[in-house]
Order: sequence, then structure tokens, then C-alpha cells
Amino acid sequence: MTVVALNEVASREIFPGFQARVVHSARVSESWVEAEAGASFPEHRHPHEQIVNVLQGELELTVGGVTHRLTAGQVLVIAPEVPHSGRAISQCRVLDVFAPTREEYR
Repeated sequence: MTVVALNEVASREIFPGFQARVVHSARVSESWVEAEAGASFPEHRHPHEQIVNVLQGELELTVGGVTHRLTAGQVLVIAPEVPHSGRAISQCRVLDVFAPTREEYR
């Protein structure tokens, strides 16, 4: 068993305006993200399943050509290899969960 103090995990910029603290297990990565209002990220895809959990604020995601406006308490599941992009409508806190582990985030 591992206990992680999130405030002790180094923050890294994953896209301009998006800072993340990433925690890994053998099979899953959790990316605890702080997004600045108005920040956006370009369309991309990856082989990982992604579960987006909006903890605070409002986030717009376009997944497979369909745009979703998510607020605190909403969750969106993105299948592997589906193109997606997004922007923070307001300052946001988001928990992204990836499976398998995002090795490039280690």
C-alpha cells in the first residue's frame, strides 16, 4: 500500500494553463489538474481510456466531434484513440484517470 500526499507531488505543465500532479500505480495514472480560465488544449488522442471528473469549475470538451460542457460533479469517459480537445470555461479542478498507466507522465 502507498500513501501519497498530493501537495508533495511535483506539479508539471501538461498544456499551457494546465498544471497537473500525477500519481501512478501499476495499472492506472491519476492526473490532478488545475486549469486557468480560458486555457485550452489541442485535439489529440492516446491509447489510454480516460475518465474526466470535474471537481470544480466548468470545462468544455469536444470528444469525437461532439462538444460537452461539464460542471462540478460531472464525469465523462473517453475511449482509447478517440480524438478530443478542450478548454476551461472558468478556473477548474479536474481529476483525469487513465488506464493503462501514462508512462510518459512518470
